[in-house]
Amino acid sequence: MGLREVEFEPAPLERFRPLLGDRFAEIERAAAGARETFANRRIWHVNSTSQGGGVAEMLRALLPYARGAGVDVRWVVLGESDGFFDLTKRIHNRLHGDAGDGTRLDNAARELYAGASERSATELRRLVDPGDVIYLHDPQPAGLVPAMKEAGLAVVWRCHIGVDEPNDAAREAWDFLRPCVEPADAYVFSRRAYLWEGLEERRTWIMPPVIDPFSPKNEDLTEDRIAEILAAVEEEATILQEEPVPGDATVVTQVSRWDRLKDPEGLLEILDRHLDDPSTHLCLVGPQTEGVHDDPEGAQVYESVVARWQEMDGERRRRAHLISLPMDDLARNAAMVNALQRRSDLIVQKSLAEGFGLTVAEAMWKAKPVIASRVGGIQDQVVDGRTGLLIDDPRDLRAFAAAIEALAADPDRAAKLGAAGRDHVRDSYLAIDRLREYVELVGALIAEPA
Repeated sequence: MGLREVEFEPAPLERFRPLLGDRFAEIERAAAGARETFANRRIWHVNSTSQGGGVAEMLRALLPYARGAGVDVRWVVLGESDGFFDLTKRIHNRLHGDAGDGTRLDNAARELYAGASERSATELRRLVDPGDVIYLHDPQPAGLVPAMKEAGLAVVWRCHIGVDEPNDAAREAWDFLRPCVEPADAYVFSRRAYLWEGLEERRTWIMPPVIDPFSPKNEDLTEDRIAEILAAVEEEATILQEEPVPGDATVVTQVSRWDRLKDPEGLLEILDRHLDDPSTHLCLVGPQTEGVHDDPEGAQVYESVVARWQEMDGERRRRAHLISLPMDDLARNAAMVNALQRRSDLIVQKSLAEGFGLTVAEAMWKAKPVIASRVGGIQDQVVDGRTGLLIDDPRDLRAFAAAIEALAADPDRAAKLGAAGRDHVRDSYLAIDRLREYVELVGALIAEPA
């Protein structure tokens, strides 16, 4: 399959006025400046999928408002190519400092990557015009940077992945991608710690991802609507469980891809060995794996999680629920995630490595107390003891269990953490705020390319 343009409707900026108060005037000024600066130019975003990952979530949160501000933004996803997404998943893992299966990024990998990139570049050249601006997100389209520069575009490479302490695995990925990435006019990272050695800092911008509080995944829901959607989850999702979650259960939920670095098996281990309260139930929520085409490891990880679930003690297994949500209707999928998070008493994110972790911001927006690993962008969102709880060692099962038990036993503290988390997201991680930085960056490239 070739490149595919993703359709989306403009969203009105005005809906943010009640949330932002006086700050909304800044947004109006940025929008007016954008319409003038970007007149007769298109801004393209290219990534690997329109559904099932954090980058797709961020683009769905930001681009409709950019279009609503009068900017001609477009979104294109890469086509599938034999072996390409297996390779880019290997690169993705290494950027997180994880060697994965240990397969090297050798000359054969370079040839495969270059060939797939050239095919995509040939198609993309037919869509773009000199003077356009293009954002290339993460490893999958990084190989397009040189071709887009040659086509006369201002090029931004946006990296959502990184590691706080780079190791040999991360540096191998850097060395693999650097010849492609270096010619870009600007590099955007989610955290300063993720900036690669050898990239020019003067071209670097730091921009954390954002959420759309009015999207189906984050909009407010009544109790009746939550119940209605949860009933649909029971009917439409693929659920592995001994019995449904009891109405009076204390529900602990993690929402993520089926990915080793999210450590779903570790959460099952916590329930199996450390959470003794029979009212505590664990929900692991992810996408149906066939719906996420750029993550070839998803099905394998899910099978491993199922095997671990089957090994659990019978009573503990009764309290574990594996929920795979359908991906054929993205709005429906998002509403299911929303309802499941709102039904939950606690949200966990036991990532071993994390670029940013949008599910954390989404849970905090719903005023849910979050218990998460102190890794990557999670530690930027969760202020330990104030907007949630951070566990220093993500492999410390007892520490996670103790934090879960403590908050489950202290609903007043849990509620205070949740309320503070919502305020923190409102002040720092809403799509409308990132729009100002987006306008500033693209305006700078147009005025004076690096």
